[in-house]
Amino acid sequence: MRKTDGMTDTALVLGSGGVTGGAWETGILHGLAKSGVDLSAADLIIGSSAGAMVGAQLASGLLGLPELYELQLADPQDITGGKLGMLTLLRYAGAVLSARTPEAYGRKLGRIAQDARLGVTAEQRRAAIEGRLLSPEWPGRPLIVTAVDATTGELHTFDKDSGVSLADAVTASSAVPAVWPVARIDGRSWIDGGVHSTANAQLAAGYGRVVVIAPSASGNKAIASPGSQAAALAANGARVEVITPDAAAKKAFGRNPLDPSCRAAAARAGLAQSAAHTEAVAAVLSS
Repeated sequence: MRKTDGMTDTALVLGSGGVTGGAWETGILHGLAKSGVDLSAADLIIGSSAGAMVGAQLASGLLGLPELYELQLADPQDITGGKLGMLTLLRYAGAVLSARTPEAYGRKLGRIAQDARLGVTAEQRRAAIEGRLLSPEWPGRPLIVTAVDATTGELHTFDKDSGVSLADAVTASSAVPAVWPVARIDGRSWIDGGVHSTANAQLAAGYGRVVVIAPSASGNKAIASPGSQAAALAANGARVEVITPDAAAKKAFGRNPLDPSCRAAAARAGLAQSAAHTEAVAAVLSS
């Protein structure tokens, strides 16, 4: 990934984590900004799944972080919830155990996604995503949205030059296998960008300062954790800070990260947790 020139080479990575994860990310960002560490000015925003929505809203510049935070506290009646059933979770676990690479894992989840019978259509899901975007247009500033090819399992990135609409890109990035429909773009099928890894922080390679906000810190033998990706960036000379949920945030998330009723609690937990990371993030951003 090409970095910007000079001293303003900062990348903000927003990971996957469902409705509650996105709310928590917004709370973290708002709290940091209140303390004088405003990440909304990052030179590159990379978003996966929930992070794609948060990144698109942030990069639009149409609302500030205080307003974006207040949106997370509002009645979530406009948000349709989802849930990973026990059978689906078992199939996910089986895919992890039998996959050795993120691409193999992506192919297995892609098959699960394409075989799933769901109560919502792809068109309905896209309309719901588009309704949450502050603008249907790609922002003028650099924003990368991730998705996984449901057939090959390979990670792909969309941006304003990809020829794909922002709504289509975020819908693809948020297509949780067996919860939301597979997204179709230009004859190809796409699933959640968080399938490749929960953060996809490797896409920030080349940037000197990287802040990773990841609602899920997990990794396994098939997919890399945000921490391991951050370590690789640091080994190549970047200054990196990774923020993952503390105990209070995990409790606020509840058992189902796709439950909109937990959104406000997750946002408040992010705001409360942000204070513990202000100094470290400020150090990363300092010249």
